[in-house]
Amino acid sequence: MAVIGKIVKKLMYAAVSILLVYMLWLLSRAFLFDQFVIPTDSMNPTLLPGDRVIVDKTVMGARIYSDFEFNPEGGELHSWRTRGLRSLKHNDIVVFNFPHHNWCISFVINNVYCKRIMALPGDSLSIENGHYRNNNYEGVLGMNAMQERLEHTPDSLLWPWSLPAIPHHERFGWTIRSFGPMYIPRKGDIVKVTPYEATLYNIFLAWETGKPIRCNWDTGEVWAGEMPLKKHRWQHNYYFMAGDNVIDSNDSRYWGLVPEEYIVGVVKRITYSIDPQTGERRKDRQFKKV
Repeated sequence: MAVIGKIVKKLMYAAVSILLVYMLWLLSRAFLFDQFVIPTDSMNPTLLPGDRVIVDKTVMGARIYSDFEFNPEGGELHSWRTRGLRSLKHNDIVVFNFPHHNWCISFVINNVYCKRIMALPGDSLSIENGHYRNNNYEGVLGMNAMQERLEHTPDSLLWPWSLPAIPHHERFGWTIRSFGPMYIPRKGDIVKVTPYEATLYNIFLAWETGKPIRCNWDTGEVWAGEMPLKKHRWQHNYYFMAGDNVIDSNDSRYWGLVPEEYIVGVVKRITYSIDPQTGERRKDRQFKKV
């Protein structure tokens, strides 16, 4: 009996130890860091398909869910954030939940993208000859070599649908070569709303007011539902995200901005990488700093 008792004790200690390790792993994923797989070429050459990246949640603070009833078709995000170490910066590479579903802002828990921050709240962003320009940042945004490649690639070698950019409206005519300037909304800022703003920020104004946005370019009138909308105080911070591979990246140029609440964290390091074509490990990318 004594031997059986010792075995039971050891099994109990082992079970408790495993449970504690598992709980610590879950807590670390929730509050400190998590790992994601890069699926596409959109961040090439910085990140490659098959890279496993560590996302640091302590930089801007971990996003903690206050409601776990997630709608797989998209719904409202209910969360709060712990105190972060610093604000997000230009050129930070981040992982975020893709916010645009069925022509509205909605949250799908496992639908995540990885892109670079080209503009912060309060910035004005432009694209000139395929190169990003930011009124609040003098350095190079993203990969200059890739933007030069876009600059010197004729339209005939690009997919026709890849040229038009948001807001996909004839009065703008923006493309991935010539874009903006676009003001990036900052929480608390008040903006005058004309048909120009109603068209450019339609999906975000609808999300914040909870009403569909309509406008008349001829009269200059804008409505949120049935109420006239002449000005709006932004309730959220927004970011412009883009891939380094500017010729082949599905990003903010095509679908718009990302609310701050949808950002998971900042990419810090590649833990390991497996070539999806060959299944082999890329040894030169192991524990590589991003």
